[in-house]
Amino acid sequence: MTTITATLGTDRARRLRAALTVLLASALAVGAPFYFAPFQVFQLTMVLLYAVALAGLNLLVGFGGQISLGHGAFFAAGAYTAAVMLDRYDTGHLATLPVAAAGCFLLGLGFGVPALRLRGLYLALVTLSFAVFLPPLLKRLEPVTGGSMGLTVDKLQPPAWSGLAEDQWMYFVVLAVTAVALLLARNLLRSRVGRALLAARDNESAAEVMGVRLSLHKTLAFAWSAMFAGVAGCLYTWVIGFVSPDSFSFVLSIMLLAGLVVGGLASLYGPLLGAAFVMYVPSVSQDLSEAAPGVVFGLLIIAVMLVAPTGLAGLPGRVRAAVTRRPTRTTAAPDRTPEAESGPEAESGPEAESGPEVESGREVQSGPDTEPKSQAASDPSATLTPADPAVVDAEPVGAPPRTEKE
Repeated sequence: MTTITATLGTDRARRLRAALTVLLASALAVGAPFYFAPFQVFQLTMVLLYAVALAGLNLLVGFGGQISLGHGAFFAAGAYTAAVMLDRYDTGHLATLPVAAAGCFLLGLGFGVPALRLRGLYLALVTLSFAVFLPPLLKRLEPVTGGSMGLTVDKLQPPAWSGLAEDQWMYFVVLAVTAVALLLARNLLRSRVGRALLAARDNESAAEVMGVRLSLHKTLAFAWSAMFAGVAGCLYTWVIGFVSPDSFSFVLSIMLLAGLVVGGLASLYGPLLGAAFVMYVPSVSQDLSEAAPGVVFGLLIIAVMLVAPTGLAGLPGRVRAAVTRRPTRTTAAPDRTPEAESGPEAESGPEAESGPEVESGREVQSGPDTEPKSQAASDPSATLTPADPAVVDAEPVGAPPRTEKE
């Protein structure tokens, strides 16, 4: 890979690596329904439709900087829109998808207007109230929604020319819709609307000064997010063939938000990882005990947040950074060996500065000892310095004798 990077450059190598990753993922996704059992194919289908819902939630929370605990309500709206059209009006399955997307887009647009004045905890409580309020409302509208009994509709059947089983055909249809939804989210983030969302998330005051209309883009973020959730709900109706108010409680909204955080906020492939977390963790832990899903779900969220605060999508980058930092620490240590520190080149500081000065091959002493030696060479009587005790105690020649008092 280093050879490819040196030959093609960083940008081209990154594009090549991304293209190879997409090709490998596409090959695995296409071959999966022919390898796994029908129930496992059904689980993969559920992962894909949850990924669509999380992609919309990622636009609102990850890139928009807002929070929503009512995303399950938009999911339920899309599911019931498709179910009512199939049951009451006997329309085709494919016709329900654009209607559910458009209806949830308008619902999110209307819900985003009053949410403009709210943020943080207050916005979370308002969206949570929407998720709590919708299931009882669906039960009250029994002539349309079927009440507590729900609605049972026909699943999407494969055409005769495909030669595929029902679960395989449904998997490929959901896979195609998921690919289009993820591509749309990617292009949306790279457009002017996406850059405005990022600017508003990072600094609202600076974004407003730069000409970003905060009210418009925040409302559009709710609308786009609701549209993706409505599409996922429509796919849910196609796959399950049954909808009821109890299937869309506020727990679904909390699980979707937790799955997005675990998968990775503001990441393009984080919704896929979060969708797998939402689908497989309760399913696997259900085999242990009836109370295990909630416990295991909470413990795994805590563990992921401790190991990877940026989610599972950011875990490879953290591991790569830790691996690249480790060799620099180990190679810097051998530079300071005991032999190098004890050698003559390692002498520095006061010891090196206080040594004798060498000039033209002979030592030249400098400092206070130099002047007395030169005087001693010129005057023999100056050989004894006042610091000598014999000179201090000696009496001068011709001086009168000392008395006891002196």
